Amino acid sequence: MRATINTFKSISFTENKIELHFIDLEDYTLELMEYINHHFVTICEGDSGSDIETVKQRARDFFENKSDEIKMGAIAEFFIHLYLKKQGFKQECTFFNLEEGSIKKGFDGYYSKGEAEWIMESKAGRKESQNSSHWNKIKTAYNDLTDKFRGAVKNNPWKNAYNHASLIDVGTHNSIRKNIKMLSDNFTKRIFPSINDFNIIPASTIFLNGQWEDYNIDELKTNILDKVSKLNFKTMIIICVTKKSIDLFLDFLRA
Repeated sequence: MRATINTFKSISFTENKIELHFIDLEDYTLELMEYINHHFVTICEGDSGSDIETVKQRARDFFENKSDEIKMGAIAEFFIHLYLKKQGFKQECTFFNLEEGSIKKGFDGYYSKGEAEWIMESKAGRKESQNSSHWNKIKTAYNDLTDKFRGAVKNNPWKNAYNHASLIDVGTHNSIRKNIKMLSDNFTKRIFPSINDFNIIPASTIFLNGQWEDYNIDELKTNILDKVSKLNFKTMIIICVTKKSIDLFLDFLRA
């Protein structure tokens, strides 16, 4: 199936238990900027009641003096939150971390839609960097998820997810919090779930060098679906974002 989302220049495909979304961000249209402004506060810190200028200042403070790699990762994650909101997902976490000056969380995103829960991992890079392709970023995101599911990480990702979901401003349903708490307790007990039982969203963002380049979507789609079919998951949504530069978002924050 093929569809287009108006706010974003995007194309999506559905095949078996896999959804594949391609999003192009060559420029910020007025419609897109209005959509970002409308949801900026809730994406960053939930239903906090803060005004947008205050939250934008917090974002500017975060990006100040950060490396391009950290900027790319943060911008990429923000737009995955934004896109999934447009798709009808409820964000069960905040973009801002609970620790001041950081956006790092156990998982990059935890969401619900209907009765289902979804976990997202986002990876980003420059097109000219070595191994910087959508497939490589998707595979790296998937590998990070598998490491977290099997306990091959230092910190308990479920505990951090639970802390986010427990924020009043996030408004997570009690049943979801109980589920995450159980997974957190099991992680502590070294009881690890199978990724086969989870809905996952590996996401890739490739930043161009400021000049737009077209690409063959059908060729990329075929390549990704062929490789993803060999992975383990319950259902998977793959998101591939191509952005012209990191400056577009930074300019938006300064406006």
